[in-house]
Amino acid sequence: MMKKNVKKRLKMIGIIAGIAIIPGLFVFKTADNYFEISKNLQIMSEVVHDVNTYYVDDVDPAKLLHTGIDAMLRSLDPYTDFYSESEIEDYRFMTTGQYGGVGATIGKKGEYSEILEPYKGWPAQKADLRSGDVILEIDGQSVKGKSTDDVSKMLKGSPNSELKLLIQRTGVDQPIQKTLTRQEIKVGNVPYYGMINEHIGYIKFIGFRENASDDVKKALTDLEKNNKIEGLVFDLRGNPGGLLDEAIKTVNIFEAKGQMVVFTKGKIEESNHQYYTEGEPVDTKIPIVAIVDGGSASAAEIVTGSLQDLDRAVIVGTNSFGKGLVQTTHPLPYNTQMKITTSKYYIPSGRCIQAIDYAKKDEDGHGYRLPDSLKHAFKTKDGRTVYDGTGIKPDVPVEQKKYADVIISLAQKQLMFDYATIYRSKHDSIPAAKKFRLTESDWTDFLAYLKGKEYEYKTETEETLSKLEKTAKDEKYYAALEADFKDMDNKLKADKSEDVNKYKDDIINLLQEEIASRYYYEAGRVEASFSGDADVQKALQLIQNPEEYHRLLTVNNTK
Repeated sequence: MMKKNVKKRLKMIGIIAGIAIIPGLFVFKTADNYFEISKNLQIMSEVVHDVNTYYVDDVDPAKLLHTGIDAMLRSLDPYTDFYSESEIEDYRFMTTGQYGGVGATIGKKGEYSEILEPYKGWPAQKADLRSGDVILEIDGQSVKGKSTDDVSKMLKGSPNSELKLLIQRTGVDQPIQKTLTRQEIKVGNVPYYGMINEHIGYIKFIGFRENASDDVKKALTDLEKNNKIEGLVFDLRGNPGGLLDEAIKTVNIFEAKGQMVVFTKGKIEESNHQYYTEGEPVDTKIPIVAIVDGGSASAAEIVTGSLQDLDRAVIVGTNSFGKGLVQTTHPLPYNTQMKITTSKYYIPSGRCIQAIDYAKKDEDGHGYRLPDSLKHAFKTKDGRTVYDGTGIKPDVPVEQKKYADVIISLAQKQLMFDYATIYRSKHDSIPAAKKFRLTESDWTDFLAYLKGKEYEYKTETEETLSKLEKTAKDEKYYAALEADFKDMDNKLKADKSEDVNKYKDDIINLLQEEIASRYYYEAGRVEASFSGDADVQKALQLIQNPEEYHRLLTVNNTK
């Protein structure tokens, strides 16, 4: 999670001038540090000079030094990064969500790239590019053999510039030519909001780029204006965080002005701040169930952790990531930039949810994860017990579905994706995503499609049997057990042949989501998932049971 304001970079001479007025041991310690820096920079300079001069092959000095910088920063933590001039555009997208392009995600399809999903309202969707369309040429240049990164760069460009695509579409014999005009694409922080049922609203929140809080505020305002809303499911699963000030403003949507949301502590005084809500809230009363998972991090944890500490929401799902560190951006010479960890943050109860101590590392260089015995208890606003060092622990844990090996294989081989593409080519329309259901006839068609397709996989049972068989051979028992091993192996293969039907319900749910996205884009995928989403169903259950909802927010509930 990053501070939006960019601090002026301190020159080394300024640091030395500053420490000269500080008395005592600190001066000598800092002077020693400066000597070590100066000495090792001189050594580094000589190493680069000698490698450039004497190494048997030609080297790229810029690439060599970039590798050294990256390795140095990686030794600190995973969040301190250096951005070269060529990488600044990627950094800008990370913080703003903006880039010049056509508005679509792409993936590899054999020797070509294909459209995975066009964003609704942007050039790709306006030009009727569809998921599964294979890109053959861009502006007359074949993309055969090119990586998705290369193809992505070709698709991006200055807003209002034109490009021509030649695509191959499933169900259409001849390639189709499309002409698109690039736009300044802004990937939204709230790709979907709507009503799960007549009275419960839902907001999917995926990032904390610029204007994230405005996106959430608009979503909640629209939901309350157009519906008789009695509760909100606030979904932050997979939200990796982003800008710190957007997290404060997001909490402010649900909390009154003047509430302390987070404070930061760092090595230097300017890293120490307290952040309060400064605006008028939208709704401080509506029941909220926030959903988190292991992909919810940083600013997402500030929001959900603050709502938990202030007893403003019930949290469901699985433990969040556990990132309690703040990064600040610093400009460097030659249009380069560094993002550096400058402080830890603490949410209203006073706890820091950072789960890994990167100052302490094992032999493999992995950070030290805080054991339960060293975690400290804190109190929420109304006295519930919460803990530091563990991310955001849900008030109501929900066991996550573990998909069967056959489903993972079908997904990895893109067989469900490709079937959805075929389905779209045969059906001009489907019912609303919430109501769309595959028929038995569709299921039979899917099974027929799978015939002859390669989706081999090895179950845990097969892996265990293979290890046992190897051990039996090593210990000379195999000859006596060979018939038994072959019998078990044949039974497993016979059972695996029925796995698709065995996990029919899960496969159908995933197919329905994929197919719905072909017609209704991200909104369709989300709405089609509601009925089979254990987290969403638990959230609904809690909001529809006010007594249980309020019980979870009381002190005597704490275990």
